[in-house]
Amino acid sequence: MELPKDPMMLFSFINMKLRDCYSSLDELCDDMNVSKEMIVGLLQSVGFEYSAEHNKFW
Repeated sequence: MELPKDPMMLFSFINMKLRDCYSSLDELCDDMNVSKEMIVGLLQSVGFEYSAEHNKFW
């Protein structure tokens, strides 16, 4: 599955997947075969950060 290119769409998509399907960002990245660093970097570049405690970006 290709991830959304738009950062806001990516933010929404990743948080939906974390909420509905995965217990951690690492689990999502492993299962979807995507780079955690790429996701975190792109979302940080627009002001979001990952909270492992809450398992979501905000």
